[in-house]
Amino acid sequence: MQLIVVVWSLDVVIDGWEARVPRKEPTARQERLGRELRRLREAAGLRAREAGQLLGVVSVTMSQIESGVTGVSEARVRRMAAQYACADAELVDALVGMATDRTRGWWEEYRDVLPPGFLDLAELEHHARYLQVISTAHVPGVLQTEEYARAVFAYMVPELPVSELEPRVAHRMRRRVVVERDDAVPYEAVVHEGVLRTRVADRSTARAQLDEILRQSERPNVTVRVVPFDVDGFAGANASMLYAGGPAPQLDTAKRDAPHGGPFLDAASQLARFRTLFRKVESVSLDAARSRDFIHRLAKEL
Repeated sequence: MQLIVVVWSLDVVIDGWEARVPRKEPTARQERLGRELRRLREAAGLRAREAGQLLGVVSVTMSQIESGVTGVSEARVRRMAAQYACADAELVDALVGMATDRTRGWWEEYRDVLPPGFLDLAELEHHARYLQVISTAHVPGVLQTEEYARAVFAYMVPELPVSELEPRVAHRMRRRVVVERDDAVPYEAVVHEGVLRTRVADRSTARAQLDEILRQSERPNVTVRVVPFDVDGFAGANASMLYAGGPAPQLDTAKRDAPHGGPFLDAASQLARFRTLFRKVESVSLDAARSRDFIHRLAKEL
């Protein structure tokens, strides 16, 4: 009997270089590293074949690295940066950090349980230097109560069986760690009044959700602002988004909030557009103190 063993992401050292067996399913973070290395190469005016010759690898290996299918060592990242004449030390160090990171976070418990997008979002939030959110449809996921989250997921069409609904709720609750851990990141959320008034379940759930937002907003790293109905100059009903600050500005990531998820966006023009969008919406919102008073009043109405 012949035994065949397949190993993925195995580290191998060849002639001083760290090589890796191709990954079956690279994560969004791994794919992002590959895209950034490709951008550096293209900025240097080099084709993949030419870069491969400079680095001593075949074009297939270059393609695998730039698609995130194959990992890359610190030495190779720094050699690529040197060959591409990249003098941005902050960016290079950040790319090295992405290449050498071996974090297996809590989200790994949900691999093969939830779609990859859930894991990618949790990993993005874990590594973010700051988070900015605009919500015009639902309370931001990180601020949701369990009952609120369950009502949102239960409303999906087609309806989810309990075996799929409950892991989604549990995963959403685990995401709170990003604002609750010892090294919690700055988190800014701008929420429209319509979100706060909408009862995704019943009156009790709505009141508990408002209380939870107030509780979280007491954290020194959490800022919640409200855009009231009667404000002038707000035309951002479709402005829901997440913006995650990266270890270098070029590594920021934006994501549109959509019912069935959406891709991470990282082109420079896209990032600039979302930064501007956040500033525009934030500029018509109440400040943090007035927002807390506003939410208190809404809670009393319930």
